[in-house]
Amino acid sequence: MEHRSECNDREPIDDATVRAGAGGDRAALHQIYEATADRVFRLMVRMVGQQDADDLTQQTFVRAFMKLDQFSGESKFETWLYRLATNEALQHLRREKHRRTKQLIVEPAMQATDHLVHDERVAMLRQAMDQLDPELRAIFTLKEESGLSYQEIANTLGIPEGTVGSRLNRARRELRRLFAGDVKG
Repeated sequence: MEHRSECNDREPIDDATVRAGAGGDRAALHQIYEATADRVFRLMVRMVGQQDADDLTQQTFVRAFMKLDQFSGESKFETWLYRLATNEALQHLRREKHRRTKQLIVEPAMQATDHLVHDERVAMLRQAMDQLDPELRAIFTLKEESGLSYQEIANTLGIPEGTVGSRLNRARRELRRLFAGDVKG
């Protein structure tokens, strides 16, 4: 799948486009995909890694297009789509828990010998993120990487705003602890 970084994916999808897509309008579905695919892909890369991001992005859009008629309009379309994407990623992480644990042992060692110091730190941060509870990782990614507000994250995950704040703080503390251990160790 090709993801274009020059795509202007910050324009919100309007209700008319969503309704047209729900009615099977291919042009509307294409417009929705083009406007949002890059952000969904980046979210997937941050949540599950590059290797599985393409497949999960495609699965998210298949699921979204099948459920488009269920979009109620109570939130922004992008929030609804992010919720689907986050759920898809969390399900994947649950299914792949043992495989991911093995990767934590092998991949960081390979990356450290193949990259410069900057890349090593990125790899260590990625490793620390991989060790976070999937729900904490989702909140951290939605806030820090995707730039969503507490309210948007709460709507996306279906949790109270206060819970978003406390879990985000817990994720940051845990990342600092994990990352500091890697840098010292």
